[in-house]
Amino acid sequence: MSQPLGRVLVVDDDHHIGELLTMHLEELGLKVTHVADGLRGLELALTDSFDLVVLDVMLPGKDGVDICRELRKGNIRAPIMMLTFRGEEIDKILGLEIGADDYVTKPFSIREVCARAKALLRRAGNAEGPKQQSLEVKGVSIDPLTREVKLKGKLIDLTSTEFDLLFFLAKSPGRAYSREQLLAGVWGYSSGAYEHTVNTHINRLRSKIEADPANPELIQTVWGVGYKCAA
Repeated sequence: MSQPLGRVLVVDDDHHIGELLTMHLEELGLKVTHVADGLRGLELALTDSFDLVVLDVMLPGKDGVDICRELRKGNIRAPIMMLTFRGEEIDKILGLEIGADDYVTKPFSIREVCARAKALLRRAGNAEGPKQQSLEVKGVSIDPLTREVKLKGKLIDLTSTEFDLLFFLAKSPGRAYSREQLLAGVWGYSSGAYEHTVNTHINRLRSKIEADPANPELIQTVWGVGYKCAA
C-alpha cells in the first residue's frame, strides 16, 4: 500500500460535511482524521502530527477561532483552513489575522476546498515542485527544501504562511511589492479587502526575525507602495 501524501485533521460537527471532506480528500491520496468536537480537535492538533488542519468556526466545546489561536501560540506550523457559514468580511479578517492560512465560506464547492487544500499542502512542502535554491539575506538563511529559517544559525519558528511571505520577498531582494501583489503571490487572493492582513503577517514576521521590529532592516516598508526585502 502506498504512503499517504499527507495527513489532514478535519474538525467539523456537521456529520455530512465531515464525511464529504473525508471522502474527497482521501481521493487525493491524503489520510484524513475527522472529529466533531472542538476540544478533541485541539487536543489532536497539539499532540499529533498533521500536514493540514481544516477547522469549522462554530464548534461544540471550543470554537475554531480559539483553536486556531491556541495552535499558533503552541507553535503548530501546519497550514490552517477555516470553514464557516458566516460570510462577513470581519470574520475572514479575524481568522486570517490570528494565523489561519485560508478561509472558505459555507456552502462551498468541494472542488474548491480540495484545490485550496492541495495548494496549502504544496506550499507547505507536501507535494513535488520545482527545486529552489536556499537564500541568505542579512544573516537570515532560508531553506525552501526543509522550510527552515535560521537567524545567525538559530532556528526561527515560522508558520507556513510566514515562511512563504518571507521567501517570496527574499527571492527578489530590493523589489517592492504592493499588498495586493503579496496577497496574490502568497495567499492566492485577488481582493483588496484583505490587504491589511498582509500588514498583520509582516508585523508578526518582523517580531520573529528583526533585532528591532520597530526599525526593521530586513523586511522594509516602501511608503506608498508596500514592502520589500533588503538587497
